[in-house]
Amino acid sequence: MSLSMKKKLLELLEKDKEFKYAVIGYLGLDRIERTQTAILEEAKKLWEEVKALREGQDKLWEENRRIWEEIKALREGQEKLWDEVRRIWRYVKSGFEGIREALGVSFEEYVTSFIRFMLYELGYPEAKVEVGKHIVHEGRLIELNIFSEEPLIVGEATLTIKSIEEAEEEVRKLNERVNIASKLYGKKPLLTVLAIGNAPEETINHLKKLTSKHGIKLIIGRELKEIF
Repeated sequence: MSLSMKKKLLELLEKDKEFKYAVIGYLGLDRIERTQTAILEEAKKLWEEVKALREGQDKLWEENRRIWEEIKALREGQEKLWDEVRRIWRYVKSGFEGIREALGVSFEEYVTSFIRFMLYELGYPEAKVEVGKHIVHEGRLIELNIFSEEPLIVGEATLTIKSIEEAEEEVRKLNERVNIASKLYGKKPLLTVLAIGNAPEETINHLKKLTSKHGIKLIIGRELKEIF
């Protein structure tokens, strides 16, 4: 724009009020239009963000559904596992009942089978539990009713104890064998067991106190029957 045109435009703005107001209006509309355009651009950005949030929310819900499906599958798998555990227990129960009822099977063998199962539960599936293990100590031949070398298990099994005196003698005898086995194999037993087929109630109560004092696991024949 030339200088003369600029001068003329300024004179018109000073002298012609209608022209002046028209220019002002035009400038205002132009500013409004630019502002509106900026607002629309900003609104467009916001809608894009909202769209992205919705997509993210949809992905989140989809992930939640997937997680719940996995949880459902885990629950179903757990139920199947418990069914299998219950089936195994029924199998074990029937096995022990068969041992108990089979002809020619001694009480010691019955208890040994029970201890094998205990060791399996403790993480020793390959443990070899023997009946009537003989060891030599200081020139003496000593019999261990129930024995395992790895892990070290020492146990006594007696079908009947009739008195408190007999109960104390059984505990004394077991402790003696535990000490001998510990020296011979250089370690303490993982488990010391005293298994009793039957005894008077008074004797059983006394045995419970004695075995608890000496860290011995007491197994009563009738309790085995109740468990299995």
